[in-house]
Amino acid sequence: MGNEEAVFFSRLLTELTLSFHIIYATIGVGVPLMIMIAQWVGIKKNDEHYILLARRWARGFVITVAVGVVTGTAIGMQLSLLWPNFMELAGQVIALPLFMETFAFFFEAIFLGIYLYTWDRFDNQKKHMLLLVPVAIGASFSAVFITMVNAFMNAPKGFDLVDGNLVNIQPLAAMFNPAMPTKVAHVVVTAYMTAAFVLAAIAAFRLLKGSDHVYHKKALYLTMKLGLIFSIGAAVIGDFSGKYLAEYQPEKLAAAEWHFETEGKAPLMMYGVLDGQEVKYAIKIPYALSILAHSNPTAEVIGLNDFPEDEIPPLYVHYLFDTMVTIGVLMILISGVFWLGRHLGWRFIQSRWFRWLLVAGGPLSIIAIEMGWWYAEVGRQPWILRGIMKVPEAATTSGQVDTMLYLFALLYLVLGVGSVIVLRRMFRRNPVEREIADREQARIEEERVKGGDLS
Repeated sequence: MGNEEAVFFSRLLTELTLSFHIIYATIGVGVPLMIMIAQWVGIKKNDEHYILLARRWARGFVITVAVGVVTGTAIGMQLSLLWPNFMELAGQVIALPLFMETFAFFFEAIFLGIYLYTWDRFDNQKKHMLLLVPVAIGASFSAVFITMVNAFMNAPKGFDLVDGNLVNIQPLAAMFNPAMPTKVAHVVVTAYMTAAFVLAAIAAFRLLKGSDHVYHKKALYLTMKLGLIFSIGAAVIGDFSGKYLAEYQPEKLAAAEWHFETEGKAPLMMYGVLDGQEVKYAIKIPYALSILAHSNPTAEVIGLNDFPEDEIPPLYVHYLFDTMVTIGVLMILISGVFWLGRHLGWRFIQSRWFRWLLVAGGPLSIIAIEMGWWYAEVGRQPWILRGIMKVPEAATTSGQVDTMLYLFALLYLVLGVGSVIVLRRMFRRNPVEREIADREQARIEEERVKGGDLS
């Protein structure tokens, strides 16, 4: 295998691993907060349905955590195996956030185990809920620290470059680089948003399948409300991300918008087809790109023609960006209509077609996460460490990467199918209606024992 093939298969394997891992990582970051909120609402309202909601979500969450551990380990291993030159150059700089990410995960896992083990061992639900605080913090900070590594790759800081080596390393300066605030905020908030819409899709699906239990209606209302809040937050942070790109990575923003000529009053291009440097059939929103980049409708936006041809990202990132934005806007609209309809008494939000829209919101949110990460990674090309090291310079020259690709693809297939089967069996064998009935019977028996009726 030649060097070009090794680079190709290394990129393909890394993309496959990240694409698979990001699903479980997103759920792993977002669901703990959903569990904590559900339990808090249950305590506040003295509502057993929300308490049970937290309990059932926590059971399913354990399965996704287990798969996330495997894929997260695979990413760490592949960094060293597939990109050894990058790790040799930048390994000392990113070692601290990588260590902190591992620490945050163990912090989360320890308290998650205690939380699950002590479900029926706390008389006071408030005290039990406190165990979720470190779980949610650990999950979120896992995302924070690993995203700091990615931010460093986009905006490397905190070192001096001497004879091709990174010296005088300042780990904190490297972690708190210019890309960090918007990247970290966007990753964490979209994880919360996606988790909410995935859980909402499950509740809507159960209602469509004939279970009219109030438990599912409460789950749907809570998750759609949270989804609306976090999707609006993601849109606001997305605006800040556009301004970051305009200042620090203008070629990435220009590629996403097929913006070739540097000009003011720049329109934002949605969809369309590219013919050379001519954009056809696109929806042009006047001044919108200038507003996105600089909050000024007449501001000048740098075009792709101002950059060397070999430093321009692949132009198909336009479609990735458009898909991400379109789904984000759609989810704001759907959740907003649901929330308004719930308060204004609009009956159509209980119709089958609208509930199918809510079901579609789950996988659509996952697709938006995938598109966002592909845009983040492909939009940095041809650099692995922007301005310092290009991807071909970082890759292994091993001739066995194609074999690794096939083996890891098989592993991810087994993990993906296996996790779905386990989750389906877990909840189909223990439907919520039966669990509520069992808990009610147990409560009656407990009251009889306390009352001295042992007959």
